[in-house]
This record gives sequence, structure tokens and C-alpha cells, in this order.
Amino acid sequence: MKWGTKYGPEYVNRLYDMVRRHLSGEFNFVCLTDNTDGIRPEVECHPIPDINFNLAPGEPDRAWKKLTTFEADLYGLRGTALFLDLDVVIVGSLDEFFTQPGQFLIIKDYPRFWRANDKRIVGNSSVYRFELGAHADVLAYFRQHSQEMRAQYRNEQEYLSHFLHKQGKLAYWPASWCPSFKYYCVPPFPTNFWKEPLPPKDARIVIFHGECNPPDALAGRSNRRFRHIEPALWVAKAWGN
Repeated sequence: MKWGTKYGPEYVNRLYDMVRRHLSGEFNFVCLTDNTDGIRPEVECHPIPDINFNLAPGEPDRAWKKLTTFEADLYGLRGTALFLDLDVVIVGSLDEFFTQPGQFLIIKDYPRFWRANDKRIVGNSSVYRFELGAHADVLAYFRQHSQEMRAQYRNEQEYLSHFLHKQGKLAYWPASWCPSFKYYCVPPFPTNFWKEPLPPKDARIVIFHGECNPPDALAGRSNRRFRHIEPALWVAKAWGN
């Protein structure tokens, strides 16, 4: 999905290229977006369905629009869908993401001591897999109770994880497949001043969340004060540059 101005079409195009190089066989690559300008022709684009509420002035965008992937009929699309955030970097095979057992699979969110009660359940929605149309109740319930759910849950991934956990449908990818760049790639202090951040051995998709995006990692640029990182040169190779 791509909306707003934070991510340009180059993110969609790079992601398609990475998927093509790391996924066997044929697939449909779909982007739900509010702007198709500059997106390569191999990508099937559709408008983002209406989530049925508007953000209040100054209210942060908590990615609630992602829930529209659970439309009962999403433009007639059928089959198994693997959702990928635009700012992930693919470094290994994606084939097993489609064969791993489970009704709904998501990253188990990275532990944060201040959210100790949630870390057993909440998933990180940078990468999740589902059958199209199979979880329409996720979106239908949210549309009917959006104000209540937005007050109860911090963002869409908290709501989504708890909703499907209650139904016994929530499962997680193997922990090594989707490491966090900032938690598992950046070397510990003080070696971060001379060692390149590298993906762990069994990584498939590196997740960028928080203060550093892939272009920042490639340039060795951290947006977090006092956190130095060396250039992650492997990002350019993963992009096919």
C-alpha cells in the first residue's frame, strides 16, 4: 500500500524487483494506492478502499488503512496474499512464506520492555499472509466500532493481532525470517562505529521501523541522536543497484 507523500513510486518499483528476484514462479503484484504516477507497468494498481472514518486534525496516522486489505471482495482478487510494507528490504527466498502452515501469519513484534504485556500477542504488520476475503470480519467489525477500537488499540497491528488471536487464527513467522534492522543488524556499541550493519544469517526480509529507513541505512545516516551507524552497503545490492 502507498498513500500520501512519505514514499515515492521508487519504493513500489524496488519492492517489485526484489520480489521478482526472490519468489519462484508467477505471481500478481498489487499496490493499493492514491497515486499511480511513476509506478512500473508490471504492478497492478487499485484505489485504497474507504476505511470509513477520517483522521481528526493533528491525529497521527496509525496505518488503519491497512485493514482494507481484508475486504470481503478486494477488486475480485483471490488466493493467498503476502502483504509487504514498502520499506522492507528482501535478502532471501520468499517461497516458504507461502508454504508455512497457518491461517494468518505475521511477524511477532520485537520486544519492548514498556509493552511487556503485549509482546506475547501483538504482531508487526510489515509482513503478513492471509487468504483474500477470508477475514472480512476484521474490517467489518472495525468499521462498525472504529472510534472504540481506535481508543482501545494503539494502531492497526494491535487491533488486528488481538482480533485474530481471540479467534485462534494468529500465528507467527519463524523469528529469524524478518529481523528488525535497528535491533538485529546494527552492531552493539562501540563496534557500530566501524562495523557495517549486516542482516543475520537466516534473514529473508529486513524490517525498517522507527528512526531509520533503507536510504538512511545505505547512507549511514541515523535519525536518532547519538546512534551512529556505518553505511549498510548491502541495501544497494538487495535493491539490484
